[in-house]
Amino acid sequence: MAILEILKVPDPRLKQVSEPVSEFDDVLQAFIDDLEEARQDGPAAVGIAAPQVGMFKRIVIIDCSGTRKPVPNHGHLILVNPEITHWEGYEPGREGCLSVPDYTGNVIRATHIKLSALDRHGEPLEFEMEGYEARAAQHEIDHLDGMLFIDRVVSRRTDLFQRKVYQKGGKRKKG
Repeated sequence: MAILEILKVPDPRLKQVSEPVSEFDDVLQAFIDDLEEARQDGPAAVGIAAPQVGMFKRIVIIDCSGTRKPVPNHGHLILVNPEITHWEGYEPGREGCLSVPDYTGNVIRATHIKLSALDRHGEPLEFEMEGYEARAAQHEIDHLDGMLFIDRVVSRRTDLFQRKVYQKGGKRKKG
């Protein structure tokens, strides 16, 4: 497997809308494995979307199981053609992104969502998510529609923050 290159702002391809997946073949399975490897290679990445590596298909991977957030979550998820079917409650929260490595920002997201998707083999899935996991899912699904968290901050002047730079392994590097 090869580590896929993460597209970063201002790459215009990050604004591209992704197409639904229709073929659940060996090529898709290999791509999903490579996408997961790219997520794991990212510093503290809980999610990744296919468009972030230049594949404009509706695929996201989310894994909140290792986070400090106390709300229960569904662990490692591979979501193909995900669709949020219900939103409820809203609150601001800080987000970062592999494609926007230099900034974090405050973004308002739904606190509770219902989501339908297919697994990596095309079998239907349904989830109810809340808290941090719901935020992560909304963030990654935005990538499929050509949206970045910086497109959702209320004010770039007051809600966008210079990020500390992280090295692999979670060690901080001054920056």
